[in-house]
Amino acid sequence: MEISERLEILSRDSRYDLACACAPRHDEHRRRSEENKWIYPVSLPNGGSTYLFKTLLSNGCVNNCKYCPLRAGVDSRRCFLNPEELAGVFLSYYKARRVSGLFLSSAVAKSPDETMERINRTALILRKAQFRGYIHLKIIPGASDAAIRSTLALASAVSLNIETAGENNFKYLSTAKDYLRDIIRPIELISRLTAKGSYYEGVKQTTQFVVGAAQETDSQIIGYSWKLYKGLSLSRVYFSAYQRGAGSSDLPGERSSSTCADILTREHRLYQADWLIRKYGFGAEEIPFEPDGNLSLASDPKESWARRHPEYFPVNVNKDDKCRLLRVPGLGQVTAEKILSMRKAGARIRSPAALGKPGKLLNKALRYITF
Repeated sequence: MEISERLEILSRDSRYDLACACAPRHDEHRRRSEENKWIYPVSLPNGGSTYLFKTLLSNGCVNNCKYCPLRAGVDSRRCFLNPEELAGVFLSYYKARRVSGLFLSSAVAKSPDETMERINRTALILRKAQFRGYIHLKIIPGASDAAIRSTLALASAVSLNIETAGENNFKYLSTAKDYLRDIIRPIELISRLTAKGSYYEGVKQTTQFVVGAAQETDSQIIGYSWKLYKGLSLSRVYFSAYQRGAGSSDLPGERSSSTCADILTREHRLYQADWLIRKYGFGAEEIPFEPDGNLSLASDPKESWARRHPEYFPVNVNKDDKCRLLRVPGLGQVTAEKILSMRKAGARIRSPAALGKPGKLLNKALRYITF
């Protein structure tokens, strides 16, 4: 096949991996340009934005991860790009100012370290060509410490997908990988190697959960996310709803009574809970779960928390601090900053009209605030 045909297949198959810097906002989530399907507009972990060239080096995998459409034994059109081919295509797009960064992953071809060698060689070619921009490289589960160090020397950001919450849940997903040895230990190693004051300080680490394939609960996922943020200083945690029908028939996710729409809503609720933890000062123990350990599908986590804590309300928009304002359902960071700016300027907020145009979010907030 021509390079463009292989790239079309490999970039299409890369859509299953969201642990690059895809934003949870609807207008940037899982979106590709119409002209070139391997160009993704994304938000970076530091808050900036760019266009990434996103693809796999290979979609032929030796692993049998049951949730993955590219697993060994599945009848699928397999192909690969060699590092020189991919680097050449990327540089042509970069020089034409079509992209400013690269997200590169791969199925596991032969062995983790052989796959890592191909990924790293691609990045090395680009660095030797004087490309100093953003490169996000995938760490393959089971990769050696030496391979991981080589990746960190070349990348702006790396990710190793945690896949699910805990060893017991992981047993449903794969028999070829060891959860503690191949996933948790390397994530911990990357955390130590990229810590403040370390040699690779500044390289960001992200990861991704597959939601709904095993028997994990949202409570377990949030618990693990909290440890990843607070204990290992990961930059971002991403959530990918399991796509029913793409995996093995014996997966718990295939037998679940949840609909595909339920699983997508569950992914959305996890992003909302993640936002509360990262941006609004909530602790993992404050996230409200239903008796089954999952987030409510009917209401967002902040509103569920507010309903369980009536003693916290009403919040006074003219007196209370930013932390209290951010606990109000319907009030986000922009509105909270606007309120604080108005107060700093000496204005007294006397009605909802001062906060913005009437709408669903403001109407929700009015139940929890006073003027």
